[in-house]
Amino acid sequence: MSLSLADVFAAQKTIAGEVVRTPLIPSPFLSERAGVPFLLKMETMQPTGAFKLRGATNAILSAPAGTKAVTCCSTGNHGRGVAYAARQQGIRATICMSSLVPKNKVDRIRALGAEVRIVGTSQDDAMAECLRLCETDGFVDISPFDDRHVISGQGTVGLEMLQDRPDLDMLLVPLSGGGLAGGVALAAKAINPDIRVIGISMDRGAAMDASIKAGRPVEVTEVASLADSLGGGIGLNNRLSFSLCRTLLDDIVLVSEEEIYRALQTLYFEDSHVAEGASVVGIAALLADKLPKPKGPTATIVTGRNVDMAQFTDAISGRPVKLGDTLVQGKAYDA
Repeated sequence: MSLSLADVFAAQKTIAGEVVRTPLIPSPFLSERAGVPFLLKMETMQPTGAFKLRGATNAILSAPAGTKAVTCCSTGNHGRGVAYAARQQGIRATICMSSLVPKNKVDRIRALGAEVRIVGTSQDDAMAECLRLCETDGFVDISPFDDRHVISGQGTVGLEMLQDRPDLDMLLVPLSGGGLAGGVALAAKAINPDIRVIGISMDRGAAMDASIKAGRPVEVTEVASLADSLGGGIGLNNRLSFSLCRTLLDDIVLVSEEEIYRALQTLYFEDSHVAEGASVVGIAALLADKLPKPKGPTATIVTGRNVDMAQFTDAISGRPVKLGDTLVQGKAYDA
């Protein structure tokens, strides 16, 4: 089941008119910090507030003829993308989620007309319910990351970035199950083999990082995080995204909750953008001096804006944020 740049171009054609071609905009503050032009790919401008709409739309439009019901497991944004794309096509959607998913994301999926099932305390628990629906009720599963149409759809993010700025030297891609990172790296490396693609994740429960270090997909313990969209496993029977990330990513960088907290503040106060914690991990890595030295224009993907506003307000106000048993001590923003 190999994938190529041709699959990404095909996805771009399939989803044209269904998703937004988002802008790639410079950040003066982060450019000064990086010492090179630093750009933001604003996937927050999608109708569902996140890049996940790309892969979900491509998968649903590529589903077998006569498909009447789809399902997926999700930490929020993929489920919203599937719910939106399914509604556009008049298809029933049931989204399976764990109890760790923030209530605001659950409510927004229900508002799109999808059924939501809260199952267990992990993505693996939610995935088990998806598989049951497929086996017993005839649903079609739309994987959040390990599906050729989903990966190709997410890869259109990287394709657009290189089409807009062929001179990009380094891409910073939030990393979870590898659908986005794998798709973006596939497109970017095919266009420019010398470009550097760095996957960025939180330093607790980073499944793809742990799996690549182990040489095979492994399970991780999921914990609450400011970057909650990056939680969850990659599936022990992973067919595509693990191999893509292991082969194509130049490095993986992990950032702490405190570094994510700081990046949320920076993006808000310096560029006036509301974004999820998962969206700012590339910025967090830059601010924490954890990246290879940029040689030329560098870009990160601001992946989504579906935030828990109470938590976000605490973070930008410098107040502590409680994440399960962990308290992230905050302080007022000071550039």
